[in-house]
Amino acid sequence: MVSFTFAAPGQVVFGAGRAAELPRLVGGLGASPFVLTGSAPERSRALLESLGSPAFHRTPHEPTLQDVRDAVAAARDHGADVVVGIGGGSVIDAAKAVAALAATGADPLDHIEVIGRGQRLPAASLPCVAVPTTAGTGAEMTANAVLASPEHGVKASLRDTAMLPRVALVDPLLTVDCPPAVTAASGMDAVTQCLEPFVSLHANPLTDGFCREGLRRAGTALRRAFADGSDLEARTGMALCAALSGLALANAKLGAVHGFAGPLGGMIDAPHGAICAALLPAVCRVNVRALRERDPSNPALTRYEVAGELLTGVFGLHPLLGWVEDAVAEFRIPSLRDLGLTDALIDEACAKARAASSMAGNPIRLTDDELREILITAL
Repeated sequence: MVSFTFAAPGQVVFGAGRAAELPRLVGGLGASPFVLTGSAPERSRALLESLGSPAFHRTPHEPTLQDVRDAVAAARDHGADVVVGIGGGSVIDAAKAVAALAATGADPLDHIEVIGRGQRLPAASLPCVAVPTTAGTGAEMTANAVLASPEHGVKASLRDTAMLPRVALVDPLLTVDCPPAVTAASGMDAVTQCLEPFVSLHANPLTDGFCREGLRRAGTALRRAFADGSDLEARTGMALCAALSGLALANAKLGAVHGFAGPLGGMIDAPHGAICAALLPAVCRVNVRALRERDPSNPALTRYEVAGELLTGVFGLHPLLGWVEDAVAEFRIPSLRDLGLTDALIDEACAKARAASSMAGNPIRLTDDELREILITAL
């Protein structure tokens, strides 16, 4: 029997040039917008000016609990009645968190998973408009925000359907000036976020469609977008892949790649997408071997092979691994060691990964030895 629940943003606006509709969309939700941008707000100058030069707050790095506290205080001082996030996944995560907390001034530590109290978020929330300028995390489609806690050495999530953006405005034109390295790392994150929900224990017919289409788009678009950022067809394909990956992960969960990536993001200073890319081949190999040995009837085994066909046109695990490994080499994705992971951190990383919420979707429970093997291989 099929049974599932599906959650999505209130409205999805997609297409080249659709960013011109931002003032109308924001104006329909509030009169006093508060905008979060990345480290280079000049990239979004035209959009900011289209909103009448509103109050804005920079999020120069992956957001921490304190960053969100500061932004919430600024939004409340401004009297914000709508929050807009214009930037990569980190900016949009911060915007969703600020929108959820600014209405009451609640502290993120009261509501965050793993390291906090895990309480339900306040029912009141400001409307949020998410405008991605990278094609990777799909954060514009999800009901969670990943926040770093340097004092705990980990990243954890605020999670509630109240955090779903009221509007997800996805314009591929906003990604054409993305540098190749960012295009590659964010794109590999989107690929991972289509593959992991596809083989997840919680996969369902609706998310399967998103994953299939996302992988198919990535197979034809990611290398082209990396080679030529002005290729609008490729940029559109990857914007779709990222958006679909967000819808999939939000409703079918992830797996061991993100089970590791969350903790590692709090332990080493490295881009999330690069961490995912470095882990993906090893996770695929270990998962497939574990499934064959302990759960050979698991449908995830065939799904890995279908994923190979979606990416390459050829059915099988070897095409999947070949595509991933070739992409990692072509994009010059660093190893985990080059990204900052040391042998001394392996046990800590494995322990934190074991407890990570993303592990709940992995198609099979991995042993401690298998977790170590993944990290050692990715090193």
